[in-house]
Amino acid sequence: MDSARLERGVGVRGAVMLGLGSMVGTGVFVSLGVAAGITGPSVLLAVTLAAGVATCNALSSAQLAAAHPVSGGTYEYGYRYLSPLLGFIAGWMFLVAKSASAATAALGLAGYLLTALAPDLLPARVLAPILVVAVTAVVAGGIRRSAIVNTAIVAVTVSALVFFVLTSARSFSVEAFRPMFRPEAGRAPFGALMYASALSFVAYTGYGRIATLGEEITDPGRNIPRAIAVTVAITFLLYSSVVASGIGVLGADGMAAAVASTGAPLEVAAARTTGTIGRVVLTVGAATALLGVLLNLVLGLSRVLLAMGRRGDMPRAVSRVAGGTPRVAVIIMGLVVAGISLLGDIRLAWSFSAVTVLVYYALTNLAALRLGSAERRFPKWISAAGLVGCLGLAVFVDVTIALTALIVLAVGTGWHLAARRLRRS
Repeated sequence: MDSARLERGVGVRGAVMLGLGSMVGTGVFVSLGVAAGITGPSVLLAVTLAAGVATCNALSSAQLAAAHPVSGGTYEYGYRYLSPLLGFIAGWMFLVAKSASAATAALGLAGYLLTALAPDLLPARVLAPILVVAVTAVVAGGIRRSAIVNTAIVAVTVSALVFFVLTSARSFSVEAFRPMFRPEAGRAPFGALMYASALSFVAYTGYGRIATLGEEITDPGRNIPRAIAVTVAITFLLYSSVVASGIGVLGADGMAAAVASTGAPLEVAAARTTGTIGRVVLTVGAATALLGVLLNLVLGLSRVLLAMGRRGDMPRAVSRVAGGTPRVAVIIMGLVVAGISLLGDIRLAWSFSAVTVLVYYALTNLAALRLGSAERRFPKWISAAGLVGCLGLAVFVDVTIALTALIVLAVGTGWHLAARRLRRS
């Protein structure tokens, strides 16, 4: 096994950009449209509730990453502060959740590109795996190259979103927010709001990418907490502004319909507001945003797989590092994401990601509660609130999705126990 170390070459500004590149993408360009269809205009409240839970989780992640700055995120924290089994479950659920999120990003990217350029050329589920392979090749080139590409992506994305918010005023309708609570058929208002909050929560979880890159960030004790706090604050402002603008132009039902038909709700809204110019700007912004999310997810997934390989929870080959980059882990996760994207169902992939990532961050908060007083940077109640928030939101995810997640969890646990027995024999 190559024991070369990962390259520590990302400062606080680069870490913020990596966090924004992970967060400002699938959530704002695709999944918030899905959440709007579930709960109506009250998706604005869902975004706010999700931000509150995400903030608690972000602070837990920040102090864990500062105290234990290694690649692997909650997988490593679980091993250190909880137990080997809970550590493995965290890593396993991260791989499952974020693979589904990455596939959603790939499908969304394919949808925006095809809607703008060639709607009848080919299905999004065919183009998506091709895009995943291209992004995987960039990530395999190393963290510095990935960070440079990501910074350019974030600049274009934020500019496009600001353009959308400013220009939507000309077609904005206050009537679109009446009534505020408008759940989809078959759902009670509170249950719909909580489900939408669970879906919205996933859109904030890119801050975890900063933690999973702990070995590659300079001065991690200082830079990781600062980068996470700034990233969450900027993302909340963008999400709330954009979703309000989208509903004001299309209505909540229109946002959901655009997701179902094209996978590109903001592009449809921009076309109604500013015609071809708006469509072009939002297509470019969405393409760069979703590309950035995909890049950062493959980056983070490969680092968790690397950490699991180091401990023997995955084959040792995935822990090999060459030239400062775990290329084997990168390639494997790229192939997994490409395979999931072939399913072509955005809502299914995002809903599955929601329940599995909520389990992952519940374990993050549980690990943060075990920090000693010397390592603790924030009050215990913050981690307790994050734990309750994650478990509470998970209850409202569709039963079928939740049961599927339990089956995946059982499969992973069985693998872990079998692998431990083999190592002992």
